[in-house]
Parts: sequence; C-alpha cells; structure tokens
Amino acid sequence: MIPLIGRRLLMAFLTLILVSLIVFVAVEALPGDMASAYLGRDATPESLAVLREEFGLNAPAYQRYLTWFGGFLRGDLGDSLVRNKPIMEVIGNNLRNTIVLAMTASAVGIPLAIALGVFAALTRDRWPDIIVSTISIFGMTLPEFVTGTFLIYIFAIKLKWFKGVATMPSDAPIDAEFFQIIMLPVLTLTLVMMAHILRLVRTSMIDVMISDYVQMARLKGVPAWGIVFRHALPNAMLPTINIVALTIAWLLGGVLIIERVFNFPGIGNLMINGISDRDLALVQAIAIILAAFYIGINLLADLASLVLNPRLRTARGH
Repeated sequence: MIPLIGRRLLMAFLTLILVSLIVFVAVEALPGDMASAYLGRDATPESLAVLREEFGLNAPAYQRYLTWFGGFLRGDLGDSLVRNKPIMEVIGNNLRNTIVLAMTASAVGIPLAIALGVFAALTRDRWPDIIVSTISIFGMTLPEFVTGTFLIYIFAIKLKWFKGVATMPSDAPIDAEFFQIIMLPVLTLTLVMMAHILRLVRTSMIDVMISDYVQMARLKGVPAWGIVFRHALPNAMLPTINIVALTIAWLLGGVLIIERVFNFPGIGNLMINGISDRDLALVQAIAIILAAFYIGINLLADLASLVLNPRLRTARGH
C-alpha cells in the first residue's frame, strides 16, 4: 500500500509540473502581453518598455518559468502584477465561493443521484425507470450553459423565484442570502452532475441484483430492504466511487461556464479575467490549485476503492 501511495504522489507531482508548463506555454502564445493589457489604449513604445522591465517580461521565457516554479516549491505562488497583490490574497474569496458552490451541489446531487439510480434499477424497464433515465440523458447531453440559461428563463424570468445573476461581491458573507443567490447555479450543477452518477449507479445495481449471491440471499429469505441496502448497494457503489470523485473534481474545475453564465464571483470567473489581463502568475496559480484538487480527490478515490475492495490491493500489488 505504501509503495503504491508513493508512486501516486510522485505521479501527482509530475502532473502538476506538466500542467504548469502547458498553462505557461498557452498564455505565452496569446497575442500581446501583460504590459500591453495593463496599459490598454494608453500604451506607447516607451511606457511599454518601462513596464516590461518592471514586470520582468524582458527575461527569457524559460527563466521566468523557473523563477515562478522555484517560488511554487517554496509555497509562494507569487504576486499578481496587474492587481499588485499577493496571489493568495487575490484568489482567496473567489476560491472559497467556488468551493462552497461545488460542495453545495455535491451535497445535494450525489445522494439524490444514488437514490434515483437505485430507484431506476429496482423499477427497471417500467415507467419510473423510463422517466428517470430520460431526464438523465438530457442532463448528460445538454451543455451546461444551455441548462443554466433555461433555468434562468423559467425560475428567474417567468416564475421570479430566484435571481438570474449573482449580484454580490466576492467577499460576501456565507449566510442565508448567499445560499439564496446561488440556488440557480447549484441547481444547474446538480442536474449536470447527477446524470452521470445516476446512470452508473443504475447499471451497477442491475448487474448486482442479478448476481448469484443476491439470488442466494433471496432464496434464504432475506428481506427486500436487506438485499438492496446490505448486499446490493455496497457492491454497486464500488465502481461508482471514482465517478463520484471525478464529478467532484470536475465541479471544482469545471464550474467556469456556470460562473460565467450566472456572473458568480468564483475562481473560474477570476481565471477568465486573468487570461484577458495576461496575468500569467494568477492564471498559473489557479490552474495549479485546480489541478491539485483534481489529482488529490482522485487519489483519495483510488485509496477508498483499495480499502473497500481487498482484491484490488492484491491485483495492484503484483
């Protein structure tokens, strides 16, 4: 187990390096630079030269990357030169908002997806299963911005139940008003994330319910609830763990579109602004943080699978 964890941690570190390189090259390839984006229409050759010297943009690209990476190894993500603040101070509240949004959607969507997946499996090929499966197919196929726009039209414009745009500053307190404002983004994310988990839980439950040990439990007179919750569901959840982890990781990194649709002050919106400003340090830091979340959650999911299924430990040990 320990060598396996060590290998995964090493792969995680190498993946973070690769992510930082990709982001650095991508931002460098964009037309213009941070100095021209910062000065805008007031840019002159002389002012651009002065600002590039001040920002260190005249140094070779590899040198600037190595300088940033050295700071990253020391736990220093650098400063946002455009905003003239430390990176963690810039992203702190936005990161908090994105985490709250993602965790709220997870807390609602994951249990609901599991429950509906089990319900659909137990009513296989009957009308409840058909309704649930149809809704999940729409959730999987419709892009997030389409789902979000549709919900805004229904619940914000027509019914006027919720606000269609998140009108709050990034440092807004997390209170009842905060959760009322994020209801539509949470509902959109919930519908999107539920679809994938629901389909997998349904398929796994159907496979488990027709297995030999479940049939044996029926012959022994085990009550239906005992078969479902003590025998079938724990085994059906094993292949679902990684999907749940991937979904949570996607929520942390993939809410960019949703944040843009609802003007939500999260890390996705901040990253888009950083790209527009050519604020490489900010974009790089956000990418590293999201990659670290993604890799860490998947590592935890793999470890959970190993703990719950000893056969995987034996197989990977070889």
